[in-house]
Amino acid sequence: MSGVWIRLLLSASACVCVSAQQRGTPSPLHPLPHHQHGQTEKQIEVHSVKIDCKVASRFAHTVMTSTALNKANVSQEVFFEVELPKTAFITNFSMEIDGQIFTGEVKEKEKAKKQYETAVSSGQTAGLVKASGRKMEKFSVSVNIAAHSNVTFALTYEELLQRRFGKYEIMIRVKPKQLVQQFQIVADIYEPQSIDFLDINATFITNELLPLVEKTVTDKTAHVSFSPTLDQQRKCPDCDGTLIDGDFFITYDVKRDQGIGDIQIVNGYFVHFFAPADLPRLPKNVVFVIDRSGSMHGNKIKQTKEALVTILDDLSEEDHFGLVTFDDKIEFWRPSLSKATPHNVKEAKQFVRSITARQMTDINGAVMHAVDMLTTAKENNSLPASSASMIILLTDGEPTAGEDHLPTIQENVRKAIDGQMSLFCLGFGYDVDYPFLDVMAKQNDGLARRIYEASDATLQLQDFYEEVASPLLLEVHLHYPGNAVNSLTNSYFRQLFNGSEVVVAGQVNDFKADNILIEVFAQGLEEEFVVNGLASTEEWAVMFPDEEYIFGDFTERLWAYLTIQQLLDKRDKCACEESENITSEALELSLKYNFVTPLTSMVVTKPQTEENPEDAVIADKLTEGQRESMHSQDFMDYAVGYSLLSSSYPVLDMDFDADAIGLQGQAYPALILAADGDPHFIIELPDQDDALCFNINDKPGTIFNLVTDPLTGFVVNGQTIGDKKMISGSTTHTYFGHFGIIHEEFGIRVMVTTREITVSEQGKQKTILWSEMSSVKGVNMDLQVTKDRSLTVSLRNSVKFVIILHKVWKEHPYHQDYLGFYTLDSHLLSQRVHGVIGQFFHGVNFEVSNLVEGQDPDKPDAIMFVKGHTLKVTRGWQRDFRKNVKNGENVSCWFIHNNGTGLIDGVLTDYIVSDIFSTV
Repeated sequence: MSGVWIRLLLSASACVCVSAQQRGTPSPLHPLPHHQHGQTEKQIEVHSVKIDCKVASRFAHTVMTSTALNKANVSQEVFFEVELPKTAFITNFSMEIDGQIFTGEVKEKEKAKKQYETAVSSGQTAGLVKASGRKMEKFSVSVNIAAHSNVTFALTYEELLQRRFGKYEIMIRVKPKQLVQQFQIVADIYEPQSIDFLDINATFITNELLPLVEKTVTDKTAHVSFSPTLDQQRKCPDCDGTLIDGDFFITYDVKRDQGIGDIQIVNGYFVHFFAPADLPRLPKNVVFVIDRSGSMHGNKIKQTKEALVTILDDLSEEDHFGLVTFDDKIEFWRPSLSKATPHNVKEAKQFVRSITARQMTDINGAVMHAVDMLTTAKENNSLPASSASMIILLTDGEPTAGEDHLPTIQENVRKAIDGQMSLFCLGFGYDVDYPFLDVMAKQNDGLARRIYEASDATLQLQDFYEEVASPLLLEVHLHYPGNAVNSLTNSYFRQLFNGSEVVVAGQVNDFKADNILIEVFAQGLEEEFVVNGLASTEEWAVMFPDEEYIFGDFTERLWAYLTIQQLLDKRDKCACEESENITSEALELSLKYNFVTPLTSMVVTKPQTEENPEDAVIADKLTEGQRESMHSQDFMDYAVGYSLLSSSYPVLDMDFDADAIGLQGQAYPALILAADGDPHFIIELPDQDDALCFNINDKPGTIFNLVTDPLTGFVVNGQTIGDKKMISGSTTHTYFGHFGIIHEEFGIRVMVTTREITVSEQGKQKTILWSEMSSVKGVNMDLQVTKDRSLTVSLRNSVKFVIILHKVWKEHPYHQDYLGFYTLDSHLLSQRVHGVIGQFFHGVNFEVSNLVEGQDPDKPDAIMFVKGHTLKVTRGWQRDFRKNVKNGENVSCWFIHNNGTGLIDGVLTDYIVSDIFSTV
C-alpha cells in the first residue's frame, strides 16, 4: 500500500483523512517498501483542506472540503475519511471529479439498504460507511482517480452545540500527518444574545504559530481563523515534518440575565434559550448505587472508588446522600440518607474504600432500594423542602440476579419513582445493555452516559457528577400562548443544572403579530421562580443582517434537528402502539430536511467504470445501542468497507480505537500473541520494542494446541483449512478455520468456525451465527459478537482474547473465509502455560548480532541467540489484522525459519492433537 494521510478532528470534533492505494496483493511477510511500481509514496498530493464552521445561535453548520491530486501515471484509489460529532447529522456530501459532481441523496434506511445490497450482489460495491468512537462517528468513502486527475470531497453536517460547565466548545483535532499546500480552519460565530467571552487553546501552538491564530470578537460576532503556509507548517526549514499535530479548542459563552432568556424568531420559526444567571444552588439528595459484581473486578472498581471518594468531598453540607452497593446481594453504608457533614463524609469514604467486586448483578433490587431510601426520607420530612432528589446508578453489565427481565425492571422503577426524583444511569464499558439504561433514565427525567473503560474513567465519572452537582431550578415550565405557536419541542424540564441550558423551539402561527408572551415557571431555592416577557417578531427580523454568519433558515433547521432528536427519544420510551406514528413523523422530517438520522441513510452513487458499473456508498447514523452491538470492548472505532481489488478479493475493514480503552501513547498494553494469516504467528514484546514471528506449514485438517494452562484448565486448539481449489505447482496454503476453547474450572467450551460460534457453560448451550449481532453473558464468561467481524471472549479473572473473521468474496474461485486469534489480556495465566504460542505468554529473551545483507536487500539476515539455540533469522514483516481486517498492519519482526524450529520448544509435531477439544 502506498499512501499519504491527512488527519484533522473538528467541531465538537471532526477528522479529515485522505489516502491513496494502488492495486496489488500483500504477501504474508514483506518489508514496507519505499517505492511501489517504481513510484514514490507521495503520488497523491493533498492540495487543500478547509474546515468552515458557521455558528448562528448555537446551531453549527460545518463544511469540510479537501482536494487531492493524483500525480502518478496510473489510476489510484483515494480514500476520504471524516470524523464528526455523534450529536451531528450529516446533511450533504459530494465528490467533484474532472468537473463532474456526484452528490449524496438521503433516503429511508430500508430503501437505501436495498440499493446498496443490489450493488453488493453484483460484487462491485465500494463501501459501507458506519463508525463510532467515544465522541465521534466516522464517514469514509473511496473513489478511483485517473492519472494526473484530482478529486474534491465536501461533507456538510449540522448540530446544536450543547452548553456544559458554562460554555460551548468547538474542538478541532489537527493531525494532517503531512504538509498541505492550502490549509485553513475558519469559524464564524453569531450570537444575538451577545458574546460574553471567547477563548482559543491549542496543544501544538508554538511561539512561531501563535501569531497565525486570528481572533476578532465584537459584541455579537466572532471570527477565528488559522491558516499556516506550507513553510510555516514545517518542523524545520529542510524537512517535510509538520508542526500541526494536536488539539485546537474554541470555547465561548453568551451574556445572560435573570429574565426570560434569549428568544429568536426568524421566518416563522422561533428558538428559546433559557439559562438564567446568578441563581443560588438547591440542596440535593443523592443515592449512589454502585455495581460490585464480579465483572467490576480490577480497574473498574478501583476507578469507581477513586471517583466516589472525590465526589463525596465535593458534597455540600446542605446535601443528603446514601450509598447502595450490589451484586446478587444489596448492601448499604447506612439504611437511610445522611447529611453531608465532614464526619459523615469521612465515614462514607472509608466504606467506599472497602468495596470489593463479588458475584452477580441485581440491578432491580438495588435501584428499588435507593428509591425507597429517598421516598422514606421525603415522607419523614427529613429533607429540605426545595431540594433535588436523584439516583446515580453505575453498572457494567446486565442483570443476572433477582428480576432479570429488562422491561419489567424498567416498569418497576418507573412506577416506584413516579416522577418524584431523577435517575441517571452510567454504563461502564461496552458490556452493558446501554439501550436498557438509556430508556430507564429517560423514563425518569434523567439521562444515560457511557463511561469508557480507559485510563481516564475516574475523570469521566467525576465530570458527569459535576454536570448534575448543582441544581438551580426544579419543575421548569416554559409557557407560550397556544394561539400564538405550534409544533413545540419539549417545554417541561424536571431540573436545570448550573452551567447547562434548556432549549425550546417551535413555529409561530401569526408571523405578523407584534409580540408573543413568554412565561417561565419553576421552583427555586426559597420561592417559586416566575418570569415573563414579550418576544417581538419584528425585532428579530432585523437582528440578522450579516449573511456572512448566517446559513439559510437556521431557526427552522434547528427546530427540525431538535424535534427529530426528541421524537427518537420519545420512541425509545413510549408504548409500542405509539411507536409507529412517532417513527413516521421523525422519518418525514429527516427526509424533508435532508438529515442522516437513525431512520435514514445517504446514498452516494460513484462514477461508473467498466470495473465498477454500480458503485455506491452509504452513510448511516448509529444509535448508541447500535454502536454497542457493533463493538466489542477492544474494537470500538471502525469503518466498514468493501473494496474490489484486481488481484485480491473483498474483505472487511476495521480500525482499532486505542484511545477508547486507555492505550494512549502506546501500541499495545502488554505482550501480544497472534495466530492469523496462512497461518503466521506473531509474538510482540513491548518491553524489548520488538517482535518475533514464524509460519507453520502442514496439511489442511491438522489440529494444533495453541495454548494450554494446566493450572486453570484453559486451552485453545486450532484446526487448519486449505484453499477451495489447488493451483497446480503452487504452494499449499493453510489457514485456521476452527478454534476450540476450553476452561475446565469454569465448565466452558466454545467452538468457533467461520459460520458460527457454539457456546457451552455449565451445561447450557447457545449457538450464534456470525451474521448476527449478539452478546452472551455468563457467570464466568462474556462474549461479544460484532457481526461478520470479531468475537471477543472475556473470562472472569483470567484471559481475554479476540477471534477475527476474515470474510472472503463467496464467489472467489480459490480462497474461503478463515479465522485469526489474538490475545488481549493474559497476565493471570500461570507460569506453566504452554502451547505453540502459550509458551511465550511470559515473554522470551533473545539477542541478535551479525547483521548482513540477505537474499532480498530489504530483508537483512542476522544471527539470533534464543533458548540456547543459535539461529539464522531474517528481518521482515508479518501482518497484524487487529486494526485493519482488510489489509492488515505490518509488524516489523525477526522471522524464524523452518516452522519456528529453535524458537518453539521441541518440534512442530509435538503440538498436534487429535481433537479440537483435546486438553492434553
